[in-house]
Amino acid sequence: MIPWTHLDTAPLPGGGELRLKRRGGEFSIMLGANELMNSRLSGSEEALARLSIARLSDRAQPRLLIGGLGMGFTLRAALAALPADASVEVAELVPQVVAWARGPMAEVFAGSLDDPRVAVGIGDVGAAMRAVTGRYDAILLDVDNGPDGLTIAANDALYGAAGLATARRALTKSGVLAVWSQGPDKGFTQRLRASGFKVEEVSVRAGRGRGARHVIWLAQT
Repeated sequence: MIPWTHLDTAPLPGGGELRLKRRGGEFSIMLGANELMNSRLSGSEEALARLSIARLSDRAQPRLLIGGLGMGFTLRAALAALPADASVEVAELVPQVVAWARGPMAEVFAGSLDDPRVAVGIGDVGAAMRAVTGRYDAILLDVDNGPDGLTIAANDALYGAAGLATARRALTKSGVLAVWSQGPDKGFTQRLRASGFKVEEVSVRAGRGRGARHVIWLAQT
C-alpha cells in the first residue's frame, strides 16, 4: 500500500492545526486524530449543495454563501447546479486551505475557484452573515463535524440562538440555511425550530451511495 505523505500544516485560530496528507491521488485533511475530510468521500458535501439549490428553483440570480471551503465538494456541486447568473461567496477562515486548493489540491478543485460566479474571502462566515441583511438565498455551513465547534471553539456561536438569528437576518424571504453534520443532533433541530425555521432533516451517505450516514438540516425562513 502506498504510504501517506504529509504535505503541509495549517495553524488554527485559538490553537491546534490542520494537516494535509496525500496517498497517491487521495488527499486527507486531519485535525489531530480526526479525519475532517477525504477526497474519496464527497457525497454528503455534494448533497448539501444540491438539496439547498433544489429549493431555489424560482429564484432569479440566486446568491449563495458557503461557510468552509474544505476540498471544494460543496462549491463544485453548487456551480454544477446553479445558473450562469448566480453568485457564490465562500468564507474560509484558514488561509492555507485556500492555498492548498490552488496548490497541491488543484486537481481536486478542477478550476472551480476561477469560475466567474465565485468569490473567495478569508474570514469568519459568522462575520460575513452579521455584515448583511436579506442578502443570501442560501447559506451552506460545513465548517465543523456538526453543530458544535470541533475545529474552532468559536464556531459554537454559529449554532446557538444568536447565531441562528444572524443567519435568518442574512437570508432572503424563504431563504435556506443548510447545515452539514457527521450525525444527528436533536437539540440543534429544536433550536432551529425555536428560531423560527421550518426544518427538514435529511440522512445522506458520506460517499456516493456508500459509506457512513451523515445529516443535513435544511431550514427555511
